Amino acid sequence: MARGGSAVAVLSFLLGLPLLSVLVAGEDPYRFFTWNVSYGDIYPLGVKQQGILINGQFPGPQIEAVTNDNLVVNVFNKLNEPFLLSWSGLQQRRNSFEDGVAGTTCPIPPGANFTYILQAKDQIGTYFYFPSLAFHKAAGGFGGIRVLSRPRIPVPFPPPAADYTVLIGDWYKTNHTDLRYMLDSGKALGFPDGLLINGRGWNGYTFTVQPGMTYRFRITNVGLATSLNIRFQGHTMKLVEVEGSHTMQTAYSSLDVHLGQSYSVLLTADQPGFDYSIVVSTRFTTKIISTTAVLHYANSAGKAPGPLPGGPTTQIDWSLNQARSIRWNLTASGPRPNPQGSYHYGQVPTTKTIRLANSAATINGKQRYAVNSVSHVNADTPLKIADYYKIPGVFSVGTISDSPTYGGAYLRTSVMGADYRGYVEIVFENSENEVQSWHIDGYAFWVVGMNGGKWSPASRQIYNLRDGVSRYTVQVYPNAWTAIYMPLDNVGMWNVRSETWARQYLGQQFYLRVWTPSTSWRDEFPIPKNALLCGRAAGRRTRPF
Repeated sequence: MARGGSAVAVLSFLLGLPLLSVLVAGEDPYRFFTWNVSYGDIYPLGVKQQGILINGQFPGPQIEAVTNDNLVVNVFNKLNEPFLLSWSGLQQRRNSFEDGVAGTTCPIPPGANFTYILQAKDQIGTYFYFPSLAFHKAAGGFGGIRVLSRPRIPVPFPPPAADYTVLIGDWYKTNHTDLRYMLDSGKALGFPDGLLINGRGWNGYTFTVQPGMTYRFRITNVGLATSLNIRFQGHTMKLVEVEGSHTMQTAYSSLDVHLGQSYSVLLTADQPGFDYSIVVSTRFTTKIISTTAVLHYANSAGKAPGPLPGGPTTQIDWSLNQARSIRWNLTASGPRPNPQGSYHYGQVPTTKTIRLANSAATINGKQRYAVNSVSHVNADTPLKIADYYKIPGVFSVGTISDSPTYGGAYLRTSVMGADYRGYVEIVFENSENEVQSWHIDGYAFWVVGMNGGKWSPASRQIYNLRDGVSRYTVQVYPNAWTAIYMPLDNVGMWNVRSETWARQYLGQQFYLRVWTPSTSWRDEFPIPKNALLCGRAAGRRTRPF
């Protein structure tokens, strides 16, 4: 981390902002990272594979920051194909150019580099980064992000003895290039070959604890296809944070973590000194697979006696009831000193209802997935860049309806318009027989309700309008619905996507264009001075100064 004139000058140059305006924001620290992205041999399930490494690491390096820190990440692409990183949960306030998905940011060409300028503006909590293009996520390139509270902001639990990142996920032994070819050919990937904990297979990773001490475990499902359940042999977990929100501190013996979701739990090493198993297993799958890591007591006498703890398998009601039990801590401070509950989200009138129905379809003889009958295809130019330069013919606002059409699916570059400072109700409707997991870039939202069956206006009678948790990724159970409230307070082009990675890759996503006629930098930053330009924007200048 660096402070002072050199850091300010770098930020001023890269963003193309006047030095004075950067100096105003110069109170916040800068953290600089240089990352080399390359292929390398990995053996997560005992079979040699081509992995994507960052600085030689799989998973990639941990990012640790504090609220409002500026993160300057210089990424060198040493792969043989274009590459992008995206930052799940970091809201990129007023700056969707940095979001790192196909609709906002030009890919980094092979042999080139790009410097991301990010800020954890008014955020705390547990997040992660991942490669967003070309099914690269199946090869690695992901890692954890933790954003700590500022020193003077109260946290509703004592400082833990240590803070551990736990990246869990399913894994295929097949190289990502072959998986991508299967999807492009219209074939299904099939069931994952195994599960990983921090990039390692069965008992391949160890967390060491001191007797009597309490530890924070930040758990994120970075997988491709399956919801997972985690439990700690002989111990209970106290939930304290979900994706930037402090929660009521409920104890759980096991916890469902759906694709793309993050949770923080506290665990106290209050058992006899042994090596205990941390067990992760699949949920809602006909075949149940599992893996383990080791919770090693420093005074361990060996392996803990007794069987591994069992977990839920296909029970949907169990998971639904657990999800409903996760509540916002209204009296705890968030990134600011005022209590989280001082924002009464349930008392704000909604300005619009958006209903989103996922579906599977066959288009041109190949498997595709759609939202409101539109299966998204990426344009030849990032949508945000085309919007900035007013390049015609790249996309049209309104190419996806704000309610289900129930018609046949078709291919289209899918963009929905929305007004800045609106307050929307979004209902995710799932008539399929598998769990969905939805993420919205640029925002956190309140989960106000979820239930089985079809949603109707009468469903609002069971909404939680007081202490629903605020988060950025939410599950929708089979033949069920989930409703959220979201303030449209962040101008930009924002990706709304399935976290089931094959579904996302094959079209279950779209872009929400939150727009204002204002050109004030108070509402949205201009294009970064160092932005890469590609497609129909190639050859243009980013900024005249």
